[in-house]
Amino acid sequence: MSKFYVVCGSQNLIVSAPSAKHAALRLLDEALAAHLWIYEDAGLAEQERHDHLVLEALMHLGTTVLISERGLGNSEAGNFGVPELLAEWHKLMTGISRLLVVAGLDPRRVLPKVISKKLGPKNPR
Repeated sequence: MSKFYVVCGSQNLIVSAPSAKHAALRLLDEALAAHLWIYEDAGLAEQERHDHLVLEALMHLGTTVLISERGLGNSEAGNFGVPELLAEWHKLMTGISRLLVVAGLDPRRVLPKVISKKLGPKNPR
């Protein structure tokens, strides 16, 4: 696997991946991981889930993902449009969600119900 430098808006990632497109999807996956809860909410329609992702992408990502094997700021390995990657990522997450239901598995929470607001160490010096 090759090492890729991936940049989209203020997000960047250095990752090993089999292709530039896989690296771009990995950045999107990292950026949207906190929003996996939308696939656990049975009350949301598929279009509502997609709309939520689009809004999050508009707020936190740029319009293209730049991929390089030489370093951050280059794009010789490829450019990918965020809307196309977002549609593909959404299809993957929807498929995984449906697979869990068909397998008879209960939807599992990805994140804990309560996230601690304390970010520092428990016993500061």
